[in-house]
Amino acid sequence: MRENELLSHIYRRSADLSGSFAQVVVGPGDDCAVVRTPTESLLKVDQVIEGRHFVRGTPIDLIARKAIARPVSDVAAMAGRPLAALASASIPESFAQADALFDACAAWARRFGCPLVGGDISATSAPVLSLSISVLGTPHARRGAVLRSSARPGDSLWVTGELGGSFGPDGLGRHLTFEPRVEEASWLADTLGPSLAAMLDVSDGLGMDAGRLASASGVGIRIERDAVPVAPGANGWAAALGDGEDYELLFCVRGVDRLPETTPGGTRLTRIGTVVEGSGCRLVWNGGEADVAQVGFEHGRRP
Repeated sequence: MRENELLSHIYRRSADLSGSFAQVVVGPGDDCAVVRTPTESLLKVDQVIEGRHFVRGTPIDLIARKAIARPVSDVAAMAGRPLAALASASIPESFAQADALFDACAAWARRFGCPLVGGDISATSAPVLSLSISVLGTPHARRGAVLRSSARPGDSLWVTGELGGSFGPDGLGRHLTFEPRVEEASWLADTLGPSLAAMLDVSDGLGMDAGRLASASGVGIRIERDAVPVAPGANGWAAALGDGEDYELLFCVRGVDRLPETTPGGTRLTRIGTVVEGSGCRLVWNGGEADVAQVGFEHGRRP
């Protein structure tokens, strides 16, 4: 990688941003980007590291897609919309695809509505590729940001899509191709308003993330094992509970008894449990229950 050549490539490929995206005033090439924002903004940073978040040999386009989609999913989890992105990359000295990596990141950032307006690059003697993506977003215009700390006893617990098996046996599963639930979150906020009580995205496993929601809100959560939607090919409810890397929305609804089976875009909605007094997250079934608040994916383990 030659830094100056890569920077020149980035500047050339980004020259049209201010004409293509109304929020971009100044894109890559100055000391800072200039972006038009409303009064409140959502800020999120996520990273993907070779050997942790993707396996060696993963296609460049899919690495870039996941790198951008992860923080976009977090913006969606607060019912927001992504506005702009920054990228920081530590690139091995022997890496010969830096231009292609930028092009793929820029293309996916455009696709998800958060054009890549700047960042930082560095060559490294380390043998692994590391990308860090920051996304600026805007809260829902009427509902505002949906927090994970506002669930209350009596709320119903729901999830979008299906869970489990995302990483796949070869590391090339749907964790690389998931669609951040931006439109689904926006529809939920439009439809439910303040009845959309709390929300987060399931990135580290249903058990662990539900436990985090419970802890943030000071409540308990009970998940009905047989109601959990299991993705095709996943190894049953245990995989749905603990595999992680699903990037579905886990959300609480207050004062509304029923939701449609799917969103207008066709994403499945499933009621899987209830918010209760107490603490922690319990998986319940006919004749038993178990503490699952620590069941999930830890980033030091995989692949």
